[in-house]
Amino acid sequence: MTAAAHDPIKPPSKLLLLAEGRALWEAGAAVALWPLLQLTPRGDGHAVLVLPGLVASDLSTKILRRYLQSRGYEAHGWGLGRNFGPRKGIEQGMLERLEALHAETGRKVSLVGWSLGGVYARLLASSRPELVRSVITLGSPFTGSARATNAWRVYEGVSGQSSEDPRRMRQVEPTPSVPTTSIFSRSDGVVAWRCSVEQPGPNAENIEVVASHLGLGTHPAVLYALADRLAQPEGTWKPFDRGMLGPLIFPDPARPD
Repeated sequence: MTAAAHDPIKPPSKLLLLAEGRALWEAGAAVALWPLLQLTPRGDGHAVLVLPGLVASDLSTKILRRYLQSRGYEAHGWGLGRNFGPRKGIEQGMLERLEALHAETGRKVSLVGWSLGGVYARLLASSRPELVRSVITLGSPFTGSARATNAWRVYEGVSGQSSEDPRRMRQVEPTPSVPTTSIFSRSDGVVAWRCSVEQPGPNAENIEVVASHLGLGTHPAVLYALADRLAQPEGTWKPFDRGMLGPLIFPDPARPD
């Protein structure tokens, strides 16, 4: 991760960090609204590789993957234990996982990455775009300051690496060549939301939700958006339609600060 010395982006406030406790409520809301969430579009059965956030494991994405399975996808965890950063063998392990799913299914694989997992997803899409159908990130810091998060010290402690990583960021920051969606929240208490803003384009977009960082993988609005995005037929990508659900559920991501 890298940052210019003059980058004005600051980490989320301590108040927002304390508010991360609402993630438990967001997970409960997903369970309560599960029957309604079954009305979202079903997929075509392609494989979806779900990458967890920093210090998290596949257990953290269990609800998300179960939901995707209920919508008809082959949802897979990354299978590499806890995410302690790009330690030796991790990037190769993810690449082998992606290649195996592609070989097993004979189809391109969608990547869903939560926080640091989204950084990995963009890295994989940059390295092997021919294997990737789409990339969806949840509160992922793929641009801006390396220290515009409240987790950079944890990252450095568990990974043994500096959060300043220009080499990887040269691959991560540019928009992938495949359909790309960044889902972010301005009330994120861990990652500064501006670090998760994608440059909109013919195959790239932002979707804003009102959620905590720790709840992004279980928030009902995020699950709805995931189902909507993944259900698009390959080669026919269109921007997300906020419809009547915005602005309370899906605020305009392009509105002024």
